[in-house]
Amino acid sequence: MFSSYILITVIAYFGLLFLISRWTAKGATENTFYKADKASPWYLVAFGMIGASLSGVTFISVPGWVNTSQFTYMQMVMGYLVGYWVIAQVLMPLYYRLNLTTIYAYFQERIGERSHLTASSFFILSRIIGASFRLYLVVMVLQTFVFDALGIPFWISTLTSIGLIWVYTFRGGIKTVVWTDTLQTAFMLIAVVVVIAMVLTKMDMSIGDAMTGISEMGNARWFNLDSILEKSFFPRHFLSGALIAVVMTGMDQDMMQKNLTCRNIGEAKKNIFWFSISLFFVNIVFLFLGGLLYLYADQHGMDIPKGDQLFPLVAKDLGVVTAVIFTLGVIAAAYSSADSALTSLTTSFSLDILKMKEDQPKKRYIIHAGFSLILFIAVVIFEAINDDSVIVKLFTVAGYTYGPILGLFSFSLMSKRAVKDQWVPYVAIFSVVVTFLIAQIESDSIGGFKMGFELLLINGICTWSGLFAISKK
Repeated sequence: MFSSYILITVIAYFGLLFLISRWTAKGATENTFYKADKASPWYLVAFGMIGASLSGVTFISVPGWVNTSQFTYMQMVMGYLVGYWVIAQVLMPLYYRLNLTTIYAYFQERIGERSHLTASSFFILSRIIGASFRLYLVVMVLQTFVFDALGIPFWISTLTSIGLIWVYTFRGGIKTVVWTDTLQTAFMLIAVVVVIAMVLTKMDMSIGDAMTGISEMGNARWFNLDSILEKSFFPRHFLSGALIAVVMTGMDQDMMQKNLTCRNIGEAKKNIFWFSISLFFVNIVFLFLGGLLYLYADQHGMDIPKGDQLFPLVAKDLGVVTAVIFTLGVIAAAYSSADSALTSLTTSFSLDILKMKEDQPKKRYIIHAGFSLILFIAVVIFEAINDDSVIVKLFTVAGYTYGPILGLFSFSLMSKRAVKDQWVPYVAIFSVVVTFLIAQIESDSIGGFKMGFELLLINGICTWSGLFAISKK
C-alpha cells in the first residue's frame, strides 16, 4: 500500500509535467529550445532557479549537516549574495551585450576556438558527472520506496526516469524547463513546509519551542570564528560561497541559459537579485528543518543515522503521508536540476562543440537523445560501483573541472594580453592535475590546515597563471 501511494503520486506528478510541456511546446522552434524566444518572465526564472540551485542532493543533505556544522552553512550562503552581485553587475551585462546563446562562445571571440572548446568541454564533463550523481540519488529513493516492492530492477527505473525527462523537454527545451522548474520548486518548498508543520504537530511544539530545543542540543551556531585551520572558519566559508556562486552559477551554462531567456538585461538583473534573496531565506528553512529532524530523532529515541539518511528515516517514521510528501519533494528537487542539465548539455554540445546552426532540429533531437543515454549509463555505473566513498570522490573530481573555467573567464575579463590559443587545453588539464595533487596533501603536513573549497580558487589561479605564461602584450 505504501509503495502504491508513492507510485500514484509520481505518475500524477509527471502527468502534470507533460501537460506543461505540451503547452510550452506549442509552436516551438529552435529558438524556443535554446532561448525560450527571449520571452521568459523574470520572476518565473528567479523562482525556478531556487529548485535548480538546491537539487535533490541539497534537499536531503543540508538538513543532515546540522548535527556536524550547525547553522554555519549560512556563512557560505551569505557569501553567495556577493557572488550573485558580481554575476548581475559583471557577467550578465557581458552575456547580453554579446547576445550569447552559450556563454562559452565568448572565448571564441576573446581568445580563439581551442579556448571555446576547452571551456565547453570542461562544462560538459562536469555537468554529466554532477547530473548523473543527482539522478542516482533520486532513483535510489524511488527504488527503495517503490520499485523494489514491485520487483522492477534499478536499470529499468533509471531508464524510465531519464526517458520521462527526455519526453517533456525534447521539443520545448529551455522554455519548458523555465515553467517546469517553477512548478518543481513550488512542490519542493511545499514539501519542506508541510514536513516542518507535521513534525511540529507530532512533537506538540511551536517554532519558538523548536528553536530553543535545537539550541539546547548545540545545533544553532551560525558563525565559526575559532580557527582559520577549520573549513567552516567564517572568512573562509564566506569567500568560498562568493566564489562558488560566481563559478557554479555565473560561469555555468546550465544556470545561465535560463537567465539568458529573460527579455532584457534589466529583467535578468531583477531575476538574479530576487533569486539570491529568496535562496538566502530558503536555506534558513532547510537548516531549521535539519535541526528539527535531529530534535525529533533525539526525543523519540531513534538511532541518529548518517546525515543524508536522517530526512528519509524521519519521514518514513512519521507515516505514509509524510513519506509521500518527502518523496515528492525529492523528485521535484532532483528533476528541476536534471531537466535543465539535459537541455544545457544538448545546447553546449550542439553549438559549442559541433558549431551547429540554430535551425537543425533533427540533429539536435539526436544529440538530446544521446545525452539521455549517456546519463543513463553513468547512473547505472554509479549503482554498480555501490561504494559511497568512490561516488563522492567522482563527484568531487567534477568540481575540479570548474577551475579552468574560472581561470579562463577571470583572465579574459581582467587582462588584454593575447593568449596562444593552441596551448589553452594543456594549461587547463595541467591545472586540474596540480589541484588534484594538492588535494592529496595531508592536513598535518601543512600545520593542520584542512583544504576545502579553496581548491577551486587554487585551480583557477593555476589556470590564470598558465594563461599568463602563454600570452603576450
